[in-house]
Amino acid sequence: MPFMPPFIAQTLHTDPESAFDQVRAIYSQQINHLREAMQRFVAGEAMPGRVRACYPYVRIQTESVMPQAALENSGLSYGFVASAGCYETTLTRPDLYASYYLDQFRLLLQNHGMPLEVGVSGEPIPIHFSFAEHDHIEGNMPPQRRMMMRDLFDLPDLGRMDDGIANGTLQFGLEQPLPLALFTGSRVDYSLHRLRHYTGSAPEWCQNFILFTNYQFYIDEFIKLGHEEMNRPDSEYVAFVEPGNVVTRRVGLPREAMDSLGSSPPRLPQMPAYHLVRPGSDGITMINIGVGPANAKNITDHVAVLRPHAWLMLGHCAGLRNSQQLGDYVLAHAYVREDHVLDEELPLWVPIPALAEIQLALEHAVADVTQCQGADLKRIMRTGTVASTDNRNWELLPGNEPQRRFSQSRAVALDMESATIAANGFRFRVPYGTLLCVSDKPLHGEIKLPGMANHFYRERVDQHLRIGMRAIEILRQGGPQRLHSRKLRAFDEVGFQ
Repeated sequence: MPFMPPFIAQTLHTDPESAFDQVRAIYSQQINHLREAMQRFVAGEAMPGRVRACYPYVRIQTESVMPQAALENSGLSYGFVASAGCYETTLTRPDLYASYYLDQFRLLLQNHGMPLEVGVSGEPIPIHFSFAEHDHIEGNMPPQRRMMMRDLFDLPDLGRMDDGIANGTLQFGLEQPLPLALFTGSRVDYSLHRLRHYTGSAPEWCQNFILFTNYQFYIDEFIKLGHEEMNRPDSEYVAFVEPGNVVTRRVGLPREAMDSLGSSPPRLPQMPAYHLVRPGSDGITMINIGVGPANAKNITDHVAVLRPHAWLMLGHCAGLRNSQQLGDYVLAHAYVREDHVLDEELPLWVPIPALAEIQLALEHAVADVTQCQGADLKRIMRTGTVASTDNRNWELLPGNEPQRRFSQSRAVALDMESATIAANGFRFRVPYGTLLCVSDKPLHGEIKLPGMANHFYRERVDQHLRIGMRAIEILRQGGPQRLHSRKLRAFDEVGFQ
């Protein structure tokens, strides 16, 4: 028999706070059981059996479909289930997801009028996901004892962490509960650990609005702006966090306990993240994803579990039209996906629609920052199709095959990441948008040369970044309810946002 914590019976709840308190109590009991057993194991003690602890679950049993009138009045794309039946998901990290879980619970209770059931699931918590942020327990054990771990503890099982729910490919038996969320507890924990590794900062610092970029120049400017905000006593932002969890508080604010735990890493992580923190996590996180669709898919696979309100791509692109000038902006309203990294998860025949709320915010932001309107705005910003490719040297292929395809698609710009970020936003129901800046025109002989590139970067990056930040201000004013578009709902959509 597995060595497990004392049994906790399932309970029914008609208010979100009591349901969340029970989730938190179960999670705390299960995690403490794992941590205590692991400490004993590291100390050399023999375990009384295979150690196991499981995630809490939340379940709702509905007897009818939510009325159409109520659906139309709510205007929300989440907070309800598609049809009558039993829906369930496992949960993790109530400390990190407190406000998120409370919001989902509140909407389900409000929209369906049925109690939430909370209990201990049968999904084991992998021992690695029980470690605290600064624990490095395995490093204290000899190799032979580390090998014993797999016989005594549950390790991460990738078979339980696939994206079948999000992809719409997971099949359920007649007696199985249907999914209530896109991600199970172990899938969320897996991505939280990957985020810490790739970005060099704790997921707790990530904000609800994400900017992705493919150039360090943007990050350098974001760092400068972040420190400027921290020197303004009246700034709406309260902290600026850099890789290694290095925290700078706004002038006049006291340091907090978590601030002292950070230290600059000896080298930057693969995709460093920087966080301009606002109360309620409504600030801005900016991540340098580097170059290529593989990186773009990798980071968005993991950021998606944080359930951000929106993510935007700001980067450079090749202009494909002779009428474009270096420094012009491109607002993507469609995507040609030649990146190939999502072909298995999201077939190419699936269209990636432009989201009106994001498009309008970006267009207004360009107008606000550049002070251009009407015809002047159209001269510096073109709305059109963006093609993303996984071949960095596509222009060297013989026969001009890529050029012919891009012309047929009416593409106005080409990069290597934007279609991937938009497609994964569609797949994971995260509102997305793209605003690129033309940095070269390879079809017209205007290629990047060192002197020209450096001058262009200095001139344009600051303005482009401020446009992205202004767009987030506009999106924030509308509230998250307006952002999570019903365009992203599948026929059998999950209840959680």
